Amino acid sequence: MSTVTSDRATARPTIVLAAVCVAVLILPASLTGSSVALPDIASNLHADIVPLQWVVNAYNLAFASFMLACGSLADIVGRRRLFAVGTTVFVLASVASGLAGNVLLLDVMRGLAGLGAAAVMTSGSAILATTFQGAALGRAFAILGSSAGAGLALGPSVSGFLVGTLGWRWVFFVHALVAAVALLALPSIRESRNSEGARIDWWGTVTFTSSLFLLMLAVVQGPQTGWGSTEVVGMFAGAALLIALFLVVESRQTHPMFDLALFRQPRFLAVCLLPVAIAFGFVCLLVLLPSWFSAANGASADAAGATMMLLTLPVLVVPLGVSRLVKLGVSTRVVLSLSLLLVAVGGAWLTVLRPGISTLELAGPLLLIGVGMGLSAGLIDGVAITSVAPERAGMAAGMFNTMRLAGEAVAITVMSTVLVSLLQNRVADGLSGYGLPAGDAAGVANSVASGDLERAGRSVEPGLRDRFGDFLADSYTGAMHSVLWLLAAVCAVATVVVYLMLRERAEPATAAPAAEDATAQEATAQEATRV
Repeated sequence: MSTVTSDRATARPTIVLAAVCVAVLILPASLTGSSVALPDIASNLHADIVPLQWVVNAYNLAFASFMLACGSLADIVGRRRLFAVGTTVFVLASVASGLAGNVLLLDVMRGLAGLGAAAVMTSGSAILATTFQGAALGRAFAILGSSAGAGLALGPSVSGFLVGTLGWRWVFFVHALVAAVALLALPSIRESRNSEGARIDWWGTVTFTSSLFLLMLAVVQGPQTGWGSTEVVGMFAGAALLIALFLVVESRQTHPMFDLALFRQPRFLAVCLLPVAIAFGFVCLLVLLPSWFSAANGASADAAGATMMLLTLPVLVVPLGVSRLVKLGVSTRVVLSLSLLLVAVGGAWLTVLRPGISTLELAGPLLLIGVGMGLSAGLIDGVAITSVAPERAGMAAGMFNTMRLAGEAVAITVMSTVLVSLLQNRVADGLSGYGLPAGDAAGVANSVASGDLERAGRSVEPGLRDRFGDFLADSYTGAMHSVLWLLAAVCAVATVVVYLMLRERAEPATAAPAAEDATAQEATAQEATRV
């Protein structure tokens, strides 16, 4: 049970909602926005592909891994207090990211920003649950979801504009400025805690986070040191050992971070797998495409950000019509399966990519992928919560969000590594024609994948640089085609799996939407209160 403590705060629901939504809006924007800045970061800080990937990965990994631990901490120290601390950590880490003089410091600050983001997300949800009741609570969470979608959609375009006009550092400065605005509302937020107390599952947190970190590090290092190297094999083994220990620890906990029994319910497992699959087909493109636009297509950062709006804007618009589809009798099973199918088809269609391609030619596949993402974004959270008993809604929401964020972190890491490996193989076959040894393939591929073709061509004779640049652009495009086919295949297989697993439970009667809304609101309230 949750209680509201007596303090000097005067509850102003509108201000509270605005503050939480502003803070949550910037969290996904910090992921998608930083990906647009990667080519300029690589050039300015002379960063290789491995540390460059961690600008995105460190943030996402910390965000995913500490979500549940921060939820428990909010119950102990107070939701408003953790919201204030988390927002402050995010602001300071973002400012430090903008001031970073080397990529390693930037990576550390990005991880710290991810930790702050986890605290903001969990405490912000709980604050809304103690501020609103009944139908107002449902509307508040709908607005919160729209804010997160807006951040996801606007991140690439806004960051592209900032990189093109003020430089990459201002991406992080603006993130800090927007988040700091939320702190102005602290006097209007009442403190609340869990009156029954709570404990942090430290063993679960440490084993889960360490396992995920080793897995991602092994995948990133594979192409650099060799997949069979002692270092990489040891990291894979360590990750497997830690995840096994995590499963043992969680099965023996009285109050586990993950209730593994929920994964025995096919419907809940399906809605956990869906965002993981979409992370491959959608979120990966938010990271991979801007560098390709810059390196192979010669686009500026602001032009790349504008093109990315074709992919992200449907995430803002499409969810508005999803509830109408369900009320008209289209089952959630069909809508969620269709979302994966559209992403798969869009990914396959996107293989039209080629150097010099126009924005108009890209509009079809990018919009289709965005529509697919929008269909699930408007429905998946509610399905996840209502797929379990109401008293387990909080645990289900925490597990679902952790799976989603961890899936994004792993998907970005894996597909970035696959792209570099494919590009390295293609480049190695042609280097001899430009007077370079095959041993330079790794360094050249790293520079190209980070969006810096100029750096990759410095070791080539001046008279050959233009032709070498065309060769690299074609190699980069061929590697992207292979990655896109792989992404499409993942989503196509997931379409079948999710469709079959969602049939385990009958759909709710569409004739009573009001009852459905009430049930969803009740579940949402329990979710946020227990986070």
